Amino acid sequence: MDTENNSVETTNELFTSRVDLSKLKEAVIKIKEQLGKVIVGQEEFMELLLVSLLADGHVLIEGVPGVAKTVTAKLLAKTIATDFSRIQFTPDLMPSDVLGTSVLNMKTSDFEFKKGPIFSNIVLIDEINRAPAKTQAALFEVMEEKQITMDGEQYIMNPPFMVLATQNPIEQEGTYALPEAQLDRFLFKINVGYPNLDEEIQIITAHNDRKGALPQTQVEAVLTESELLEYRSKVFDVLVEEKIIKYIAQLISNTRNNAHLFLGGSPRASIAVLMASKAFAAINGRDFVIPEDVKKSIYPVLRHRIMLTPEREMEGMTSDKVIEMIVQSVEVPR
Repeated sequence: MDTENNSVETTNELFTSRVDLSKLKEAVIKIKEQLGKVIVGQEEFMELLLVSLLADGHVLIEGVPGVAKTVTAKLLAKTIATDFSRIQFTPDLMPSDVLGTSVLNMKTSDFEFKKGPIFSNIVLIDEINRAPAKTQAALFEVMEEKQITMDGEQYIMNPPFMVLATQNPIEQEGTYALPEAQLDRFLFKINVGYPNLDEEIQIITAHNDRKGALPQTQVEAVLTESELLEYRSKVFDVLVEEKIIKYIAQLISNTRNNAHLFLGGSPRASIAVLMASKAFAAINGRDFVIPEDVKKSIYPVLRHRIMLTPEREMEGMTSDKVIEMIVQSVEVPR
């Protein structure tokens, strides 16, 4: 009998030592409810945005015009009581238009740094591929190190800091391909497609019922800055077994030795899969990662990091298809 009691006590101790994710899960449900007031369908899109928010990553959103890329990003920002800024990228945009510039103060005869729109918590960059390489390069440091260096001075971004960037895959006139080094700084690339017929009917009906009211007016903040930072710290505490880490490493390693690929995933991709898997587990109320979390993460993490060989591209093969083949070729840990 004593042995039984000891066993129960040990189980209770193990249970209480686990990460409490109940509030985090409630917050995710509340945000989804707010977004659902305006956004019809796009469940995967919304889930990936929430995962990236909790995993402290940036997101590249690709889709044709009119599929609510920008609206969804703006509404996500509105559900959090934090600063938000939007930058429209154009071919004549300069780095100083994004980062800020030093201005002469006539009273003190000294130069003062005037912060640009990048100094915010959630930054929406519309049509990121319309700005030239010089402006794209201005984002390298801030996206990776969450700081900018101007005139020898370092300026740290206030947490949370997240970049949501949109791009149009169809209209290529007047666009610049994003450098691989910049693409690698995005946690996810999310492809947003057209709605189905039922969703289209719901979208039209909802727009008609709003009677001209802006979508932003339908959504309210349900999460504070401090709560978001607390939930992010809980994501870091989600347990990952050694066999799951090995599974992630094998998947990424296989992209580097694949006959269909010219460029594979970097170690940054491995870390991205790890963090995204932890966030997927957390939003489902689990304090441990399972192989399904890894499988959910691998597609949006890798699709912008790998590069097909010219032969496979000409054959019409896609990145997602190659990722699927890699996932099927690696044994799932038990």
